[in-house]
Amino acid sequence: MTTPGHRPAGKSLTPASDSPHAADQATPRPAVGEPTGAARKGVRTAVVPDPQTGDGRYPVAWLHITAPQGATPTATSRCECGRNRSAVGHKRVLALISDHTTHRDVCPLRTPQEGRTAA
Repeated sequence: MTTPGHRPAGKSLTPASDSPHAADQATPRPAVGEPTGAARKGVRTAVVPDPQTGDGRYPVAWLHITAPQGATPTATSRCECGRNRSAVGHKRVLALISDHTTHRDVCPLRTPQEGRTAA
């Protein structure tokens, strides 16, 4: 037990105050105006068009195959036209790959139907 006025070595005890008081209030800051700090004159945001324009091509269909060694292979075939297929197992994955290749030739997004009969 410690005696009053005796402080253990290496410890700093803060004396308690006799009366409670409220914390000082911060002064309110104006809510309008330019933000202060970094990014005031920073890099422009991505509202300008991308200067790296491609050749007009964009992905329409995706074929994702997972075949870890010693495990059962899986595959998914998705297309922007709404086609979404999946397969599990060697034979079914091979069939889905073939089906995906065939779909590329008949997909309405890749081969527009307008003007096909005129040719």
